[in-house]
Amino acid sequence: MRLKFALFAAAAAILPPTVGLAQTTAQTAPAAQTAPAKPKDAPNAVEGVTITSDSTAMRTSIDRRSYSVANDLSAKTGSISDALRNIPSVEVDVQGNISLRGDPNVTIMIDGKPSGMFNGDNRADALQQLPADSIDRVEVMTNPSAAYRPDGSAGIINLITKKTQKPGTTGTIRANVGPDGRYNGGISATRRQGKATLSGDASYRFDHQEARSDTDRAVLDSASGKFLPSVQDASVINEGEAISLRGGLDYDLDKKTRLSAEVRYRGMNYDSDIDESYVAQNAAGTTGQSYLRDSVARLKRDNSAISGDYRRQLGGAEHELTSHLEYELTQFKRASTAFQDGVVGVADQYEAFSFGAGQKRANWKMDYSKPLPGQAKFKSGLDFEAQDNDYDNYGARGATLNGQVVDPARTNRFLYDQDVFAGYVTYERPFGDLTVQGGLRAEQVNIRTDQITSAQKDKNDYFRLYPTLHAGYRVNDNNTFNANYSRRVQRPGPQDLNPNRIYQDPLNYRAGNPNLKPQITDSFELGWQYRKGPAYYLATFYYRDAKDGVTDVVRSLGGGVLLTTRENLAKSRNGGLELVANGRLTPKLTYNVSANAFWNEIDASSLGFTGKRSGTTLSGRANLNYQATPKDFFQINAFTSGERLTPQGHREPVQLINVGYRRKINDKLNFVVTVNDVTNSFEDTVVTETPILRDTTRRTAKVRAAFFGFSYAFGGGKPRPEQFEFGTGGPN
Repeated sequence: MRLKFALFAAAAAILPPTVGLAQTTAQTAPAAQTAPAKPKDAPNAVEGVTITSDSTAMRTSIDRRSYSVANDLSAKTGSISDALRNIPSVEVDVQGNISLRGDPNVTIMIDGKPSGMFNGDNRADALQQLPADSIDRVEVMTNPSAAYRPDGSAGIINLITKKTQKPGTTGTIRANVGPDGRYNGGISATRRQGKATLSGDASYRFDHQEARSDTDRAVLDSASGKFLPSVQDASVINEGEAISLRGGLDYDLDKKTRLSAEVRYRGMNYDSDIDESYVAQNAAGTTGQSYLRDSVARLKRDNSAISGDYRRQLGGAEHELTSHLEYELTQFKRASTAFQDGVVGVADQYEAFSFGAGQKRANWKMDYSKPLPGQAKFKSGLDFEAQDNDYDNYGARGATLNGQVVDPARTNRFLYDQDVFAGYVTYERPFGDLTVQGGLRAEQVNIRTDQITSAQKDKNDYFRLYPTLHAGYRVNDNNTFNANYSRRVQRPGPQDLNPNRIYQDPLNYRAGNPNLKPQITDSFELGWQYRKGPAYYLATFYYRDAKDGVTDVVRSLGGGVLLTTRENLAKSRNGGLELVANGRLTPKLTYNVSANAFWNEIDASSLGFTGKRSGTTLSGRANLNYQATPKDFFQINAFTSGERLTPQGHREPVQLINVGYRRKINDKLNFVVTVNDVTNSFEDTVVTETPILRDTTRRTAKVRAAFFGFSYAFGGGKPRPEQFEFGTGGPN
């Protein structure tokens, strides 16, 4: 606990008073910051990995793949979700939820650091609202080394931001407009002079979204033995803004020492207008309940972070010491009011309900790397993190607007504290054409929960070891094989442990489970890569064995009301084959295609089923790029995914097609046009089938839209050669 207080005190001491005052009730989740660059004369080390090609489209190392989004037109006008939809292994549904090879338990980082914006139940909102034009590359790490935290059973998606290599003052201005008053824009600039480098980014996005949700539900009535059907329809209009600000300073004390500091802010503010209708039949086959419901809601999320970094070259290539200290505050609140117009069997009712979350996070980490004889590489590090979380749920209702009283069943406060003390070591060495890297990470986790309203306190302290092993074999200049293993963990989120029910709407409640265990996954891969010039072909077999998997479980409370809780699965297994190909069909036409055959097996005996459930899903994507003239570039992106197994049912297939065009006016000015979902077919349908419940929920969104934009680069100076580094900012 002393270390925890020291972390908070040290981090708070460097936080500007204006930021601290603005977030007095804020929450914290891992921060996103750009780690320090290397001193100017430092060797361009790859930090413990091996680059197998200098192609800019896709690069591989012993533990990851890195994909450029420089020519992805969706990233020019769209959000981070739009950019991720075109990355092999990654899937993004209509609500913005991310999965990696079929597993939604993904850790998302920026420049090697976690971000509070991308944690929790509302991270999909952030991914859909934050612009992608500041992203340069996307790293996919399905089996990261021990230098990275083991959180996320599917692995890590690391977003690498753009960084200028030009001296002097340089930057980019960009703007895009779309339908329904939608627009976004931003500016990025860097000033490099002498020992100091100043950099900053600012972006703004205004969005208008329209969506529908249709639910056909039948619940078993124990008295009559019949399934009683109901229909719930909802239309949603969301409108609001998202802003992102960042400022950074790098200062070289000498040729081998660099100090860095950064301040970052990301905010979202959205208003929602929701119209619902509900009709349910009784055992006699007539209407037993029906109502009309109008509600408005405001969603606000603020994330601010400050960090400081120290990097010291100790002598020779790749021999260095780095230290990182950060403090982050995140605050989220969704407040709603509603009027329910009872038609049959339901009284008129006014409602007010809200959900608030605050998180404070402090983190200190240190990494040391040293080359050893025989071209070996040694790394070790410490990583200490302290989190404090505060969740506040409120609900009131009454027959009149002014007659509402607090509803105890919907009002509660929940505290969650988690401290993680970790250390790791990795050792990598080549043996001829074979390179082997072994690693081990040790973590002590202390968790305290306090459901204040119900006076229920719990704790969970545990120590775990997370081994990793990576091997790569070079057959010749074109062919390589790799094999790797890692042990991963998916810890229950704070709200997953809150036992009190959280009100969502009259037919849906959600509650956590304080007895949840963390999911442990053993992940294995075997891959082959062929590469010649810009063309490459990849084939990867993967297999994941998980125990105590955390999943949603839906139960009936009667009267058509459902309660969604979290449970541990006894065991699950999944695996598959992923194929990726990139090449040139003609001098002007290039392609990138990928396909994934995913098999999943769930021990569903604890979910109301007999024995195990299994299923296979086929998914794929294809990108075609046509450079018609030196100044005209056309692109089409298509994605499809088959039916996917869920613990209590399945998800229906989805498809999406986007097209784009870019016109280069000169070296500084470009115009872009993109059209999303040209076939207007992107939707998400979830089917739940249990012995007592049949539910089909279909969600559609107005994704189809055309955007027009431009980007203008300013500044001069002779560009430096490209410097590519995996895991910018060092391991996390």
